[in-house]
Amino acid sequence: MISFNDIFTITNQKQFEKIALKVFRFQYENNLVYREFCNLLKTDVQKVKTLEQIPFLPIQFFKSHTVISNSNPIQATFTSSGTTGLNTSHHLVTDVSIYEESYRKGFAQFYGNIEDYVVLALLPSYLERDGSSLIYMIADLIQSTNHPESGFYLHNHDELIKKIIDLDQSGQNVILIGVTYALLDLIDKQPFQLQNTIIMETGGMKGKRKEMIREELHEQLCAGFGVSAIHSEYGMTELLSQAYSLGEGIFECPSWMQILIRDTEDALTYVKDGKTGGINVIDLANINSCSFIATQDLGKKNGNATFEVLGRFDHSDIRGCNLMVI
Repeated sequence: MISFNDIFTITNQKQFEKIALKVFRFQYENNLVYREFCNLLKTDVQKVKTLEQIPFLPIQFFKSHTVISNSNPIQATFTSSGTTGLNTSHHLVTDVSIYEESYRKGFAQFYGNIEDYVVLALLPSYLERDGSSLIYMIADLIQSTNHPESGFYLHNHDELIKKIIDLDQSGQNVILIGVTYALLDLIDKQPFQLQNTIIMETGGMKGKRKEMIREELHEQLCAGFGVSAIHSEYGMTELLSQAYSLGEGIFECPSWMQILIRDTEDALTYVKDGKTGGINVIDLANINSCSFIATQDLGKKNGNATFEVLGRFDHSDIRGCNLMVI
């Protein structure tokens, strides 16, 4: 049996592959939906010896099926915000402590000790609904700072502006994490010149503003906040881990998470580094649901294990996925 300690103490590629193959076999045996999907693809489990041979479950299954790898009681159900007229994803979590371990260790890997920061969160679209895994994570990080100034903000922009300026000028390290449109709203109201503050966007206009390409968006945010780089977080309802970008839209995964880039014309083959394709995620923290997920994001992998997110498939672009709804 795989323990979390195995997952969160991975130090090299060989170890990652060994544990990923163990997780694959465990989930094939214990996750009915994933097993049916693998069988539909005529997967011979005994012949799966590499990451590329593992079947990746289309992310849409979290909208239509119960994706779970054990029979333990559900401790939390994380839901996506969804788009009007579409079903929302449901990620059933039987052990919330694995999620907590994942985001705490992931944050520490990229940013160090959480107690060194004040965390300010401007996440109106997420705060205004139930079931957001992002809100769960940020609420815990806020509490973990042990700093009375850390907290959530909704529409009280004036109060937030004053707090950011006061904290930044005092020399306090600050992380302002915000949904994209809300960060743009903030700099429309007040431009900044920040010295000690990290701006982290979580993506998404949520229908509030027109979509922008990353370069244009980050240029506006850099100018508006007076910073040299915009950080980003890449996560989703269906994952229990996050990748982070410290600037330029270049993302890096924690050691228990990796991505592969699949061919847009053939979902079962992969493209070389530098080529655009669909993002497949291996998230070993998803031990109790499914660790192998074919997302609807487009991206490319660089030669040094970093990756970029370039957009999303529209529904007409998803080829090779007629198998995807059992």
